[in-house]
Amino acid sequence: MQAFFSLAPYGDGMTAKSNLRELRETAGISQRELARQIGQDQSNIRYWENSGNLPRSDVLVPMAKTLGVSVEALLGEPTPWRTGKPGGKAGAVFEAVSKLPRRQQQKILEVVEAFVNQHSKAA
Repeated sequence: MQAFFSLAPYGDGMTAKSNLRELRETAGISQRELARQIGQDQSNIRYWENSGNLPRSDVLVPMAKTLGVSVEALLGEPTPWRTGKPGGKAGAVFEAVSKLPRRQQQKILEVVEAFVNQHSKAA
C-alpha cells in the first residue's frame, strides 16, 4: 500500500525540473513572460523549475501552447515520431490501402518503396 502512495503524480520529478527550464529557454521566453502569458505569478514558474513539481493540470495546456511543445514534452514523456496522418490525396489513398487485406497492402508497399527509393537517389 505504501508503494502506491510513493508514486509521483506525473512521473520522475527530476525530469520535469530539468525539462521545464530547458523547454522555456529553448522557446526563448523568460520566466516573467511565461508567467504573464499563462496567467500565473513568476514565483510559480520559478518554483516549478526549481522544485521539480509540475503545475496543476489546468495550467499544463496553456503552458505547452506558449512553449510550443506538447503536454507530454512538459511531463518528460517521449513524443510520438508522427502524430498526424498524411493529408490530401496521399492520405486518402493510404487510408484506402489500410483497409485492404494484408497481402495486398504488402504488394502496394513494395511498389511504393521501390518508387520512393529510386526517386530519392535521383534527387
